[in-house]
Amino acid sequence: MKRSEKMLANSNAPGRSAETLPQRFEDLPNVGRATADDLRLLGLQHTRDLLGRDPLHMYRDLEHLTGSRQDPCVLDVFIALTRLAAGDPPHPWWHYTAERKARYGDARDASPRQRQQR
Repeated sequence: MKRSEKMLANSNAPGRSAETLPQRFEDLPNVGRATADDLRLLGLQHTRDLLGRDPLHMYRDLEHLTGSRQDPCVLDVFIALTRLAAGDPPHPWWHYTAERKARYGDARDASPRQRQQR
């Protein structure tokens, strides 16, 4: 079993909640070193800090902090992580791609005005 599959299986244990999430970002499904660094750049210190966060705001804040556009897949990862923290079962980040496209369109192309109207 691959490490990512093992993490997904372990994260889906009965009774999992924000309090039972792994402590390290790197131990969450869909998170590698770069994403963990991005989460810390956003000011998150613990995995429970994901609870109640808005993934689109996280995505936009990351663009602002880095001064560069982010791949829309980063938004998919943020959706996956915030849902996991809220108690949803773990899914690979691409599980949320269709939802992201339906809800936000191509996050890179939406102007700030269009994003506010959604």
